[in-house]
Amino acid sequence: MVVEEKTISSDRVYTGKVISLRVDTVEIERQGYQKREIVEHGGAVGIVAITEDKEIILIKQFRKPLEKVLWEIPAGKLELGENPKECAIRELKEETGYSAGNLKLIHKFFTSPGFSNEKIYIFLATDLILGECKFDCDENIEIYKLGLEEINEMIQKNEIEDAKTLTGILLAKELI
Repeated sequence: MVVEEKTISSDRVYTGKVISLRVDTVEIERQGYQKREIVEHGGAVGIVAITEDKEIILIKQFRKPLEKVLWEIPAGKLELGENPKECAIRELKEETGYSAGNLKLIHKFFTSPGFSNEKIYIFLATDLILGECKFDCDENIEIYKLGLEEINEMIQKNEIEDAKTLTGILLAKELI
C-alpha cells in the first residue's frame, strides 16, 4: 500500500519569474520526518502544429541550462491564471506566426513529479494560417517545417532530446 506523506511545515526558499523553490518537512508513517525540495512552476503548453502538407513545425532555440540548441515544438509558460488553450494560441502565434483554425488538447502530463509540480498541456494545431511572428524580447528562434519521416529519423538519431517535443510528436502521430 502506498503511504501518503503529511506536510508538517513548508519554507519558501526562493521566488522567481519562472519558478519558486520550497522545502517541505513531511512525516511518513513508521519512517519519521524527511525533507522534500519542491520546484513550483505555473505550467506550460506545447503545440504540435501540422501544416496542410502534413509537415510539423519545429523550432530551434538555445537553452541556457543545457548550454545547447534544441529542436522543440512551439511552447511557452502559462501566465498566472491563464487558460492553457489561450496560452497555446498566444505561443503558437508568437513563436511561429501561425494561427490554428483547429486547436485540440491531446494530452497533459507532469514533467518531473519527483521534484516539481510543472504540468504541460499538449495541443494539436491544424488548419494553420500564416501571419507575422511576434517573438518575446528574450527569444531567438529559428522555424522549420519538417516531414514526419525526417522527424522520425531525427528521433532515432537522438537529435530531438526535448521531452515535451518527443511526447507531443509521438501522440500526434496517432492522430495525423
